Amino acid sequence: QVQLVESGGGLVQAGDSLTLSCAASGHTFSTYAVGWFRQAPGKEREFVGRISWNDGHNTYYPDSVKGRFTISRDNAKNTVYLQINSLKPEDTAVYYCAADQINPNGGNTWYEYDYWGQGTQVTVSS
Repeated sequence: QVQLVESGGGLVQAGDSLTLSCAASGHTFSTYAVGWFRQAPGKEREFVGRISWNDGHNTYYPDSVKGRFTISRDNAKNTVYLQINSLKPEDTAVYYCAADQINPNGGNTWYEYDYWGQGTQVTVSS
């Protein structure tokens, strides 16, 4: 079992950049693929990217965020990062990381993940 804690959210201005962290404890984090999701008020949880386990050589982003979102991992620190560039007001949401112990590349849907963090709020002002 692994416990996940997101951090790094806050209030930022449009055009800024932000890096969110997902810190893991309780198990060997390198054996988990990690996905990032976000949920805005009144909207469904949205997949925004994933990174494969071990060295994280495989990443995937949906078209909606491709080019602005970058996921990386540092297994020595048991942490996965989500860097968001050129933030827009529509990026405002609670951002969650999730761990997948079955699929080495992770999945694109929330129900494929086994463990979740509590989320971190990102608010982008115009």
